[in-house]
Amino acid sequence: MDKEEIGNKVLDENEKPEMKKTSKKVIVFSILFIIVIFVGTFIYMMNAEDVENLGELLRTADYRWVFIGFLCLIIMWLAETVNMHIPLKRLYPTQKFTNSIKITMIGQLFNNLTPFSTGGQVMQVYEMNKSGKRTSDTLSILSMKFLVQQIAMMAFTVIVLITQFKHFQDLFAQYLVIGIIGVAINILLLAFLISAGTNKEFIMKIARPLIRLVAKIKIGKFRFIKEPEKRIEKFEKSVENYNEQFKIMKNHKTMVAKMAVAGLIQAITYYAITFSVYKTFGNSGSSFWEIVTRQTFLVLLVSVVPTPGAGIGAEGGFFLIFGPIFKDTTALSILFWRIYTFYLPILTGTLFMIPTKRLITKRFQREKIS
Repeated sequence: MDKEEIGNKVLDENEKPEMKKTSKKVIVFSILFIIVIFVGTFIYMMNAEDVENLGELLRTADYRWVFIGFLCLIIMWLAETVNMHIPLKRLYPTQKFTNSIKITMIGQLFNNLTPFSTGGQVMQVYEMNKSGKRTSDTLSILSMKFLVQQIAMMAFTVIVLITQFKHFQDLFAQYLVIGIIGVAINILLLAFLISAGTNKEFIMKIARPLIRLVAKIKIGKFRFIKEPEKRIEKFEKSVENYNEQFKIMKNHKTMVAKMAVAGLIQAITYYAITFSVYKTFGNSGSSFWEIVTRQTFLVLLVSVVPTPGAGIGAEGGFFLIFGPIFKDTTALSILFWRIYTFYLPILTGTLFMIPTKRLITKRFQREKIS
């Protein structure tokens, strides 16, 4: 088996990655927004249900399903970690799984603190830079992870669509416009990532004029992009590196298959959390797959909500989609569901921000091609 260099050049030791932390103002606003959402959800719950009824629901809740919900959450986090750790370990053999968990949870924290989950990847790259990883590598790995996750999610969605077509058709008919927008956003993201991996010039033909156009936009003294040509150059280097990583994916099908399995487990356990909430309060009459179908559609809805953690949109979407089957337990179920999928990731991610000793990892300079 011959070794072939695939274009991954070694950076100058003095070269420093240029990464910016999420703005403190954005974080403060997001925290305040989260508090408002929590308080608003609690007030809604108190108004929707009398206190005695809420107390009765909590007393009669099946806490075995609460435990199952927590277990699903942990498995989901571990599956996401595995999805990122596999390609990281290939490039950086001394990478520890515990550090990969930390990177994942920091991503969970900032994904929920920023609109459209834009801050998570930035902070993950920043965290990995501190242990000696190249910015271009980390961006490529995170893009690869996202791509495999999206493919696994789309495959799972197709399975749900085929097996539960009637449920999905009814939901789509009720929320046609938002459903189309959600589907379009996910397809465009997937198409962009595949195009970036297979056709660099096509992406750059779109990116160059777009970056220059955005650079012309000025609000007062604020500019979104100050040095467009420099930004184009950096973006092109990132696309080149991602293109190289994409080639590796095609030559390492076993690695990609493992990542896809992890992505599939992540999707299933995320949907299973909603089912565990459904069963916690003694609900019956709807199957696991009906809950999964509704949750799949809810994911499409919240993907178009531009608030931290899809706040308000997620709660409202849950009420609209699950209200008819959760019935009298809807108010408390919304709170429980958001604790699993929003508040606990923020709380746990915050704990992983505590500074710890960091192992400086070293990178492979060559890659074996079978």
